[in-house]
Amino acid sequence: MKASRRAAVLQGFGLVLCAAFLVVVAALPLMSQSSRGANEEFGPVMRAYLGYLRNEQEVVDDRVSKHEVSRSYYRRNSNRIRVLRQVSTRIVRTTGNDYIPELEAITRDEMRNLFEVPPAPRTLALNHVINNTFRFLGVENVGEVFYVFERLDPYEQAEWMQKANGDAVGPPTESAPRTPVVSRPRRAVSSNVIPN
Repeated sequence: MKASRRAAVLQGFGLVLCAAFLVVVAALPLMSQSSRGANEEFGPVMRAYLGYLRNEQEVVDDRVSKHEVSRSYYRRNSNRIRVLRQVSTRIVRTTGNDYIPELEAITRDEMRNLFEVPPAPRTLALNHVINNTFRFLGVENVGEVFYVFERLDPYEQAEWMQKANGDAVGPPTESAPRTPVVSRPRRAVSSNVIPN
């Protein structure tokens, strides 16, 4: 009697496990579609950047699991990755452009990593350009306060350096078109003509 009861319980448990397995297998395509659907609103550049951030998080997770880094290091870098994800997503959604500038998210004590002479946080204003190199994008509070900067591209840096030297009339603007590089047209040479 006990053996048949035990067999019935094991059989019931086996059926429950099989049903759970089938539910999970059936849900996998839906779960992958929903994660793909979340990224489908973005172009290839933003999707690649989100993939890069996901890989960075995996590296940090792996390092903490192997006790290579402290919990505080792990927490700070995980928060930094969250900030970069939030800011980049906001930029792409706001501009409607599949372009991510080079972003830096740093805490107050990390300012020296970015600036030789760090600016006082209270003097930072939105879109303020520092050292002709970084534009201040704002403050994000994710576990701790991060200051977010965008590294200007080389053209913008050159424009700001010209302004600093007094060569430009006013500061460069986001909407100002860049001067295209002008090159001489190439001479067309027919392949049928043999030079003397």
